[in-house]
Amino acid sequence: MSVQESYDEAAERYAARFGDSLSKYPMERGLLRAFAELAQEVGGPVADVGCGPGHITGFLSSLGLETFGVDLSPGMIEQARKANPALRFEVGSADALDVADGALSGVLSRYAIIHTAPEDVPAVLAEFHRVLAPGGHLLISFPGSDGASPPTQSYDHSVVVAYRWWPDHFSSLLQEAGLEEVGRMIQRASPDAPRPFPVVDILARRSN
Repeated sequence: MSVQESYDEAAERYAARFGDSLSKYPMERGLLRAFAELAQEVGGPVADVGCGPGHITGFLSSLGLETFGVDLSPGMIEQARKANPALRFEVGSADALDVADGALSGVLSRYAIIHTAPEDVPAVLAEFHRVLAPGGHLLISFPGSDGASPPTQSYDHSVVVAYRWWPDHFSSLLQEAGLEEVGRMIQRASPDAPRPFPVVDILARRSN
């Protein structure tokens, strides 16, 4: 089953389970607020790529951003539109966004690349660079790996196979795409976490 089909099948359950999940993560809320402030300084819309049921898109909108969501799964987009009828959501792919060059002040990619094969990630990052305005920021999140060798590790996911990354290696891919790391946050897995992986958030800026 493809990633799209898997998430279509899980969309309603996913929305019910994770629709309010941000309330449990104060550090992530703080990081999203910082991201929103940086986007407002640049000016322009923000894309939530891999928006799922749209709960983070809604949070960014509540911070005063002009934001819209994109997801590969039509089922997820349906859930997002139900939960946030005033916002724009569209079906699309992270490596081929229907956005003009340099049109965005920010791109959020919250765990959206976990199912992207490692060899395809550079194309996604190049697309994020393309749509960001000079000085625009990318906030990207993914599960971290245990060590630098190998820099990526696959793991079983409830939906479809996923990948986790060594943060320094991922930062080098950002640099190659013209996205300069500004900072990162690593949250260690809590004992009751569904998977014992650290969560990595990297904030990067389009440097040219």
